[in-house]
Amino acid sequence: MNSNPVLRESIDIFFVEGHGFAVYFYILVILAPVEFLSLYLPSLDAQMWSGSASLFKVTAVTTLLLTIYFAMRVANQEFASWRFRTLKRWHRENDQPIAAIAQAQLLFLSLHVALSLLLCAPLLIWAAAIARTPVSMVALTFGLLFFYAWGYATWGLFALTVWERRAESRQVFIRSFFFVLTVLSLLVYLPLNPIAFLLSILSRQEFPPLGIAGYKWPAGTVHFSGHLLFIGSALLAHRWALRKELRQ
Repeated sequence: MNSNPVLRESIDIFFVEGHGFAVYFYILVILAPVEFLSLYLPSLDAQMWSGSASLFKVTAVTTLLLTIYFAMRVANQEFASWRFRTLKRWHRENDQPIAAIAQAQLLFLSLHVALSLLLCAPLLIWAAAIARTPVSMVALTFGLLFFYAWGYATWGLFALTVWERRAESRQVFIRSFFFVLTVLSLLVYLPLNPIAFLLSILSRQEFPPLGIAGYKWPAGTVHFSGHLLFIGSALLAHRWALRKELRQ
């Protein structure tokens, strides 16, 4: 942290100055009521959602949506944006190389996602205990939540780099991007959707394989291959955008 001033700036703004505390407050103030209400209020589908047996599913899905949404906003510097130095200023005035800037952004994103899940952990573990969810399933859920939140938020870093001077453009981009991607994954192949895939794991239900050119690919293989390609594309796009922006 001490050797990378870009990372140190983000940590100071979020945790020392306290501008990031609102993010974690929003996550908890939304997640907690959803969890408590899902335990006591009836649902449209009583067999799937209501009652203690499905409490962990509701909590995990809500956590998934919240962590992805707020991770994308944090990556997009929507909180205390006026406090951050511009990328060009870091590169030209402070002599920070492109690799150091990219590394700092990714490390801070990892720190934010980890802290978000750490704050949600008591509610998730409490729900898992009530639903009698195995420890291995809880651990797998935490791993998937981090994977999805960090992976999707990397596109927020891309938007920040491309539209650094146009806050409204990048805000519209990440929200539209996430919404369109979610809808397309539901329409094209359901196991590609992170919500549907997480629910299938928690329900111990397997999706049918995907048939392509006479070959059948397991749903899990298609899901993770697609997401690794998706995240890899985001990382490449982010680095390309940094080079283009900082060399102009």
